[in-house]
Amino acid sequence: MKKIYTLSLGIVVFLLATEIVRAQTPTDAIMMNKRELCFALIYEHGSWDQYWEGTYLRSNATVATLNRNILMPMVAIGVTDKINLIVSAPYIETNSSEPNGGKFAGAKGFQDLGLALKSELFSQQLGKGQFTFLSTLGYSTPITNYLSDYRPYSIGFGANELSLRGIAQYKWDQGLYVRSSLAHLWRGQTKAERDYYYNNGSYYTPWMDVPNAWNFDAILGIWLLDNTLKMEANYTGLRSTSGDDVRPYNAGQPTNKVNFDQLGFTSQYYFRKLKGLGVLGYYSSVVNGRNTGKFSSFGLGATYQFSI
Repeated sequence: MKKIYTLSLGIVVFLLATEIVRAQTPTDAIMMNKRELCFALIYEHGSWDQYWEGTYLRSNATVATLNRNILMPMVAIGVTDKINLIVSAPYIETNSSEPNGGKFAGAKGFQDLGLALKSELFSQQLGKGQFTFLSTLGYSTPITNYLSDYRPYSIGFGANELSLRGIAQYKWDQGLYVRSSLAHLWRGQTKAERDYYYNNGSYYTPWMDVPNAWNFDAILGIWLLDNTLKMEANYTGLRSTSGDDVRPYNAGQPTNKVNFDQLGFTSQYYFRKLKGLGVLGYYSSVVNGRNTGKFSSFGLGATYQFSI
């Protein structure tokens, strides 16, 4: 599953299993049954050595290659057959390969507590497949006092976020499916360790407005090997509704207008002989952006589901 995060407001993947051949995320069309519980642990590594300064792609000569490592524990709970709760709390570490003579240190710590309540609103057999419509209400809030204005090393944008997402999927009976979702993200303010900043004008306050955004994705996927292997090709986009551009040769800040287009591939496998256990892997790359790093990321993880 995917949720908007950190640094370049990149994408971190939530991937949780249900039953022997199922996985659940805040952006997919899968639901766990009542009193089902799933734990997941996912590791992700991402890096970039170029970034978009506004819409201009620039080499990151000052800090060379920036690395981001994420360890994500998650749990999904079947509240009812039609309502599921997903909880996450990622631990993030950032550093660069050549930290400018030791002058710039990376950052590390727990980022935000994420809560997502997903509901299946409609599911109906149509023709040779099943059409499903769902919605997800999400909320995240910082759980540590990290420095949101320490770009590009900051582990997050340091503000509360409320999101509302609509999800539509059509799955053919033979296992092929297409899915799309659209969400609006409402962000609050974050406090910087300075009393002045520039955002298309001068502001004499430490409080910065983090821009709201639209998030959308499109997925083409298929279940194979008697529904034990799932493979997906995916596109994810983000468009901020306001904000400023990174000024030439300056660091970014939480007020920046962040846009990106990302392509990726995900694979999940569920063991029939080890009921409830699943493994996953994914790769993604930002192919176009504004005020963000040109990230490439890969992730590996394991999931375990059981009934209570």
